[in-house]
Amino acid sequence: MMYDVIIIGAGPAGMTAGIYAKRANLKTLMIEKAAPGGKMISTWEVENYTGLGKVSGFEISDKMYRHTQEIGVEYAYGDVSEILDGDVKTVKTVDGETYETKTVIIASGTIPRKLGAEGEDRLTSKGVSWCAICDGVFFKDKHVLVVGGGNSAIEEAVYLTSLNVRVTILNILDDLQADKKAIEQADKTGMIDYLLGHEVVSFNGEERLESVTVKDRHSEDVKTLDVAGAFIFIGHIPETTFAKRLGMTDEHGFIETNANMETARDGIYAVGDVIVKDIRQIVTAASDGAIAAQNAAKYIERRK
Repeated sequence: MMYDVIIIGAGPAGMTAGIYAKRANLKTLMIEKAAPGGKMISTWEVENYTGLGKVSGFEISDKMYRHTQEIGVEYAYGDVSEILDGDVKTVKTVDGETYETKTVIIASGTIPRKLGAEGEDRLTSKGVSWCAICDGVFFKDKHVLVVGGGNSAIEEAVYLTSLNVRVTILNILDDLQADKKAIEQADKTGMIDYLLGHEVVSFNGEERLESVTVKDRHSEDVKTLDVAGAFIFIGHIPETTFAKRLGMTDEHGFIETNANMETARDGIYAVGDVIVKDIRQIVTAASDGAIAAQNAAKYIERRK
């Protein structure tokens, strides 16, 4: 079966691309290896998506996905392993599925960056987590460490306090990178303290996380914090392993595009968090998806 467009990823960029592609009367398939929504689905609260006010990430994800299904976007679960370029493009998955298409829109997003500290991998899901909304409930009435100083770290820390979790925020830099409003919200909780200019040395424990050893980057003093959990929010890395052979990524693995969301390969577009860009927000991802779908439709029309 030949598709007009295959979209890899079902976050806000991918789902918006699907909606616009289908409205352009394109035969559209969206492939996602997890739940529709991407990082949105694990976002506790969104306040800056135009027209929606304060809403949960899950609710936005559900509404966007329902919209794609109402207008007939085909959906398949799959982990894409390779894209073969040509007049007809082939998308392969790790399960051996093969799809043919005239155009591809890559909306695969990013995955959380790891610290690389001792014990991190061994204690993943045993006290070390990258998703407060997923795992925060397990630490009710306890003390946890949140690693990071940006908006994600601060906002997730605030969410944890809503579960009566006491939070220490550790940041490798001497100040926080989060915006003023997020920091003010954190301070208002009265349940958050800060450990700035420190780094994690190791996550400790046998069956579960029992403590975290940290080091002052200036004095090099080392101490151990008795915490029940640790949540890591230090940025993300792009999900582009399957695209690296196509020569579209920068040195960090993000895909380079122009204003039309076109990559270095004709008929292949990229959108959302996976591309080189300054602002990674739900609203900008949705905009990218709309632009890519419209340009994919123009590309197909030119080749008739």
